[in-house]
Amino acid sequence: MEKAFKNLIKNDFPYLCNSRLLLAVSGGLDSVVLMHLCKAAKLDISIAHCNFNLRGKESDADESFVKKLAREMETEVFSQNFNTEKYAGDKGLSIQMAARDLRYHWFKELRLQYKFDYVLTGHHANDDLETFLINLVRGTGLEGLSGINPEHNKVIRPLLQFSRKEIEAYAKQQHINWREDSSNASTKYLRNKIRHEMVPLLEELNPEFLKSFLQTQAHLKESQDLVEDYISLIYPETVKKGKLGYELDIAFLQKIPNTKSVLYQLLKSFGFTEWNDVHSLLTAQPGKMVFSATHRLIKDREKLILTELPSETHKQDFFIEENEEFVMLPIGTFTFSKVKAIEEKAENCIYVNSELLEYPLVVRKWRRGDYFYPFGMKGKKKLSDFFKDKKLSLPEKENSWLLCSGEKIVWVINQRADNRFAISSPDQQILKITCNL
Repeated sequence: MEKAFKNLIKNDFPYLCNSRLLLAVSGGLDSVVLMHLCKAAKLDISIAHCNFNLRGKESDADESFVKKLAREMETEVFSQNFNTEKYAGDKGLSIQMAARDLRYHWFKELRLQYKFDYVLTGHHANDDLETFLINLVRGTGLEGLSGINPEHNKVIRPLLQFSRKEIEAYAKQQHINWREDSSNASTKYLRNKIRHEMVPLLEELNPEFLKSFLQTQAHLKESQDLVEDYISLIYPETVKKGKLGYELDIAFLQKIPNTKSVLYQLLKSFGFTEWNDVHSLLTAQPGKMVFSATHRLIKDREKLILTELPSETHKQDFFIEENEEFVMLPIGTFTFSKVKAIEEKAENCIYVNSELLEYPLVVRKWRRGDYFYPFGMKGKKKLSDFFKDKKLSLPEKENSWLLCSGEKIVWVINQRADNRFAISSPDQQILKITCNL
């Protein structure tokens, strides 16, 4: 196995030979063997050990074992204790997911602080198989069946080509000691149940099941690559980046085959789960929406608009006192300057009769029933009708801000000024207001 590992590094990960590596070592079989293999390959490694404090004295004994191993192998070691149960409770996570979050967050901190190039973990082929089966049981897309990524976000898993049996055989041959995690024997966790009950049954049906799985998985990865290539090809025709989010062309989506699958591939990173509802938006009435925990997808006239959920900032009113010259607000910046004449006009500035303003000025979102007297037009107009005439999408309406004096609208910001505050004679005091949203 040592020779195979050295060949793997030479052929698949040659850059590791000249890198500073942080190796995650729990004290278990896989990570301890990986440590020995890295030493044999003369890689520059340091060790990181997590004590999750989930098994009392056993967790502390694991930590002591790893520190002793590091001294024996003359290797730098970092160790961190976590209150995993509290973190899981605070975040509403399972213990396993909490431990995973804590582990990888800490690894990243170490990597950045001490300038390691990569983090190495001891995941092997059986871990890959178990992850595949977990995803299969829970339901997943093609990427969920494509297995653990050998390299992702500076984390490398160089043992994925080796089975647990190969790793254990190497450890026994080299007289390598390791720690057994007693929780691995419990079948209350889904992964352990699959490991101890499901996989042995599959191997009974096919003694070469792991080998067959790796071949099947290779085909699935090729299929996933093909899908990603197709999505990359049609992406420029399908998606445009707008001011308020992403815009998907409905007409184009309806022309291509497998539209529902394409929508899944385009939007899977945004947390949507109701894919039938997402697909139905293509033929829904304008204004219909589908939500994820962080985003929403809105049916507009000729496009689907993907935006983040509105933040609390969008519900606030902001106040501007008299004689302010520059004001920074969460939504943008305002400048106020007294001028003697109306200069060149632009969309982001207006000129008003300062004597008519009532302070403090208010910056707020528009509300139903709001009306104003659009500059250049006669009479008043409801803002809802004004937006409708401009054919604004829902996000554009929601992101429309007003500058108000008392109850009167001075400016539908960056869209239209109100005629009631316009300059009507040269002797009036002119205030230039500029806004950069």
